[in-house]
Amino acid sequence: MSSYVADSADIMAMSGKRLNPAELKIDLLCRGMLIDGKCRIKRDGRPVCSSLLDLASGLEMILPGDMSDLWVNVPILEKYVEGTPYHLQHAHVAYQLFDERHGQTYAVRLAPKPDWYDQSTTSGIPMSQIGMLQGTMLLIDLGKSDRFWNVNGIHEGGSDQTLKREAGRRVTANIEDIIETAAAAQKKSGITMVLLRGSFQNDGGLARIFPYVHALKQEVGILVGVQSPPETDLRLYDHARALGVDHFSFYFEFFSRDVLNRHAPDKAENQAREHLMRALEYCARLMGKGRVSGELIAGMEPIGDTMRGIDYFAGVGALPLICIFRPLRGTEIENSAAPDYPEMLCVFRHVYQACRAHNLPIGITPNVHLSVQPQSEDTLYLASDLLDSRAYQRWIFTMQQVMRPYFLRRMRKHTTPQS
Repeated sequence: MSSYVADSADIMAMSGKRLNPAELKIDLLCRGMLIDGKCRIKRDGRPVCSSLLDLASGLEMILPGDMSDLWVNVPILEKYVEGTPYHLQHAHVAYQLFDERHGQTYAVRLAPKPDWYDQSTTSGIPMSQIGMLQGTMLLIDLGKSDRFWNVNGIHEGGSDQTLKREAGRRVTANIEDIIETAAAAQKKSGITMVLLRGSFQNDGGLARIFPYVHALKQEVGILVGVQSPPETDLRLYDHARALGVDHFSFYFEFFSRDVLNRHAPDKAENQAREHLMRALEYCARLMGKGRVSGELIAGMEPIGDTMRGIDYFAGVGALPLICIFRPLRGTEIENSAAPDYPEMLCVFRHVYQACRAHNLPIGITPNVHLSVQPQSEDTLYLASDLLDSRAYQRWIFTMQQVMRPYFLRRMRKHTTPQS
């Protein structure tokens, strides 16, 4: 057992209250877990990503729930995990999570290993180096990522050996590699969406993603999300939509200008923030409610700033996608404290309230479950007004049925204009 010591932040959990799946997911993302020796992760579960730069470097698990099962990528390597009260245990043929604070156990499932991870593309690249599953979504990075953990998390603190190992993992995938990988993931893992994450900083960088969108729509037939730096020429988003992009994601990092200036001063400039907000708002109008998301990191800026960001996203029709700060091992930030669970619980209750207040259609896209952060639809478990929550759930269920034919059409192979 760990040498877990209770503090004031544990009052709710120490009360013995059994956590629902969303509460448990948030607590696991804040605390991580230890894995007991009898667990057979390599045999039974999805391989742990070895990259220090990847937020998905934890263990992928599924938390059963009555409304829906939730996927979570649980931290297991970070320093702060040493003090966690959570232990993954293997009992007979099943896995359970034990909370040593008050003896609660939770039935959990390990995410199955995709057998296509071990396959190689025609060009000889292992498919797991082209794309990785995060929950049920296939994530493909196009170019070097400019996200907070990558920019600020390793440059100074990472050793030469670490940097060489990270560089060795990066591959340059061509369109054929991506098509083959996405097709294998669709056929064998049942995925419905690919997220293409680009970091082409110059204006017009979004256009470099267009050939990949075109190929995925024509050759695979799948939903495609895109995350890339904002464009000043907003007509590029119209072109991307015409090619078949189903979702745009915009990475704000922090809503607080002071915190952003401290960690990413180039993005804190008024012009940079204005470009980002302008692009988000334009795409929200172009695509419609729920087909654009704004992403923030919670736990490093004052909670009030994060909540203002959530309200801003929901107010323009974008889904608030909030990532819990994770001090990754081997980086500059590895000794930072992880966020407190009660504060993060307040953040995600606010996500629910904002989505409900603006009638955002959360959870409409079929079989898209994120594991590295709580989704907007996960927060249905956090509603305080049960009567209102049931009404919202009924509306969401109706929307799922109404939109099903639409998504099936979007997932058919089709020819789209490329110019």
